[in-house]
Amino acid sequence: QVQLVESGGGLVQAGGSHRLSCAASGRTFSSYAMGWFRQAPGKEREFVAAISWSGGSTLYADSVKGRFSISRDNAKNTVYLQMNSLKPEDTAVYYCAATNYMNYPSRLNYDYWGQGTQVTVSS
Repeated sequence: QVQLVESGGGLVQAGGSHRLSCAASGRTFSSYAMGWFRQAPGKEREFVAAISWSGGSTLYADSVKGRFSISRDNAKNTVYLQMNSLKPEDTAVYYCAATNYMNYPSRLNYDYWGQGTQVTVSS
């Protein structure tokens, strides 16, 4: 069992940077790959980024590639999402999730989810 709690959401100006954190409880955190998803009003939840259990492999959605960076610290049971060059279209509730599957972009493969944190990018 893994419990996830996101933090760091807020209001950011377009072009700015922001970092989200996701703290996990449970001794098995380091055995899970971790992903970030987001959901804007009226839209489906979409994949943003994922990182393997070791941190050696990452994957990004095309919409955030080159602007966002995912990382993890297994000693702290925490995964991060560094967001740079933010755009108004990045406005959404951001969720972290844990998976044992290799198909990172599919939200159906994630077993555990956080409650989400709101990020609003103003133009």
